[in-house]
Amino acid sequence: MNKSEINYIKLIAIHVGIAFAIFVIPFLSKIYALLIAVFGVYYIISKNNKNNEVLYVSAYLVGAEVFIRMTGGNLNNEYVKTAVSLLMLLGFVLSGFSKNSIVYWFYFLLLIPGMLVTMSNQDLGVEIRKAITFNISGPVCLGLSALYCYQRQLTFKQLQNVVVILGLPIISTLVYLLLYHPTVRDVVTGTQSNFATSGGFGPNQVATVLGLGMFIFFCQLVFMSKSKGMMLLNGFLFVVCSYRAIVTFSRGGVITGFVMIVFILLTAYLFSNGSGKRKLKRIVILSSVLALSVWSYSVFQTSGLITKRYANQDAAGREKADRLGGREQVIGTEFELFKENPIMGVGIGMGKSYREQMLGQEVASHNEITRLLAEHGMFGVVILFILFITPVILFLMHYQNIYFFSFYVFWLLTINHAAMRIAAPAFVYALTLLSIRFEPVEKTVPIEQLETKISI
Repeated sequence: MNKSEINYIKLIAIHVGIAFAIFVIPFLSKIYALLIAVFGVYYIISKNNKNNEVLYVSAYLVGAEVFIRMTGGNLNNEYVKTAVSLLMLLGFVLSGFSKNSIVYWFYFLLLIPGMLVTMSNQDLGVEIRKAITFNISGPVCLGLSALYCYQRQLTFKQLQNVVVILGLPIISTLVYLLLYHPTVRDVVTGTQSNFATSGGFGPNQVATVLGLGMFIFFCQLVFMSKSKGMMLLNGFLFVVCSYRAIVTFSRGGVITGFVMIVFILLTAYLFSNGSGKRKLKRIVILSSVLALSVWSYSVFQTSGLITKRYANQDAAGREKADRLGGREQVIGTEFELFKENPIMGVGIGMGKSYREQMLGQEVASHNEITRLLAEHGMFGVVILFILFITPVILFLMHYQNIYFFSFYVFWLLTINHAAMRIAAPAFVYALTLLSIRFEPVEKTVPIEQLETKISI
């Protein structure tokens, strides 16, 4: 093993240890959450952000968010989104930002009318500050991350480091889940999302981060494993991550992770030469066998209930009336609110209160797209246009980011089933805006060094 592989194994061992320590002494989670930010800021300043250390620390925080929240270490619900936003501001001070990123300054301006509408609405007895903070923290985190990443040049190695760092805390999440409920069969009794297999935390968020972990460790297995030992290690992490994601019974994160993997394989196929394409075909076959094995084991462990979950059936095999766990009603109310308030919207954070009147209960939105329409009106339409189009234009100009489509689809699918509850979609979206520079690759990198059709 070379030095980088040994360091990688050490980092994995450390994060396994972190999970054990926090499981035994839960209070350590708060210390862990605080230390990430404190040492992260020190690390960035000491390095003067010369190698975009801001992205490394932010990636670690994003990867750790669900673990911190499920173990009670969150200082508040918006802690990670706020911390990442502040880190991006620190990055601006140390490294500046692209003058061409004016489109995201315009994006920020478009958020203001929705806040003004909320601040002027005193009829529904809403706690204005809380309503705005809960719903604006995600868009602000996305905007600041986008401003920092817009056309910022990174080498492929640096981007890969960001991806690995994003995945390390997910290992702690995975180990904690195994400690929390090592056996699945004992706690799976129906086809609803399962809090027991999700560490007692929201299955939707847990499945989202585990789906991201599926993608990360699959990429490590296929593109970065230079020895049989590393292939076994990353293959094991991919399999366990996939299995635990499936048994949360939350479909969104698993489907997103699967789609990300499909896109990275398609992109790698297009970027590779003839020999690389042949190797990728073999990888696809082996990956399919691996995925089928994980699914079969999940079916066995859940006594077939997971199959019914994905077939939208209850435990008795009856088809459920809705396919999105009640989200259809919420989406329907948001379209109604947009129709009634097409220009200004109902105001940021106000959709939840209006739904109490329409449905008889307060329900937070799970879909960022329809939330933007309902709460921001036509300003939300323009916001969505900016978010959808800008990364695509940049990719067409500099199509060297092999992760582009996977990152883009993660953002798009996640905001459709989990809104922006966590910082991951905001941060991963920003990574699509990076300008990636390929360096001469080592002979040991598999798939024929991912030689591309473009000039590198």
